[in-house]
Amino acid sequence: MKRLTDEQLALLRDPNYGIVTTVRPDGSPQSTVVWVHADDDGVPTFNTARGRVKPSNLESNGRVALLVVRENDFYDWVSIDGRVELTTDGAEEQIDMLSRKYDGEPWTYKPGQERLKVRILPEHITTYR
Repeated sequence: MKRLTDEQLALLRDPNYGIVTTVRPDGSPQSTVVWVHADDDGVPTFNTARGRVKPSNLESNGRVALLVVRENDFYDWVSIDGRVELTTDGAEEQIDMLSRKYDGEPWTYKPGQERLKVRILPEHITTYR
């Protein structure tokens, strides 16, 4: 697994939006804007909910691409390609942290919704500054 530099990690730890691309069963790409973060161990993460397209795609094909662009500076970005680990462990705490980071408010939980924490294990990292 490749490691992100401190500058690359800062892009994920600051409230910059990411675009995650997964692979549909027919092989075509599917992209979505996501809230992103990096775990304490430097692993890029985002959060989703079971029943959405992203986790369905990731469960059948664990390959993913994530592009994070610095707000107001489209020439400062990091692109991360790799494989994912999906877990419910810490997922509810993570979505609350992400909501506070991006919206400044606690997460409003939806009854019956199962949250998933997605960890990206980087295989390729490209950056531009």
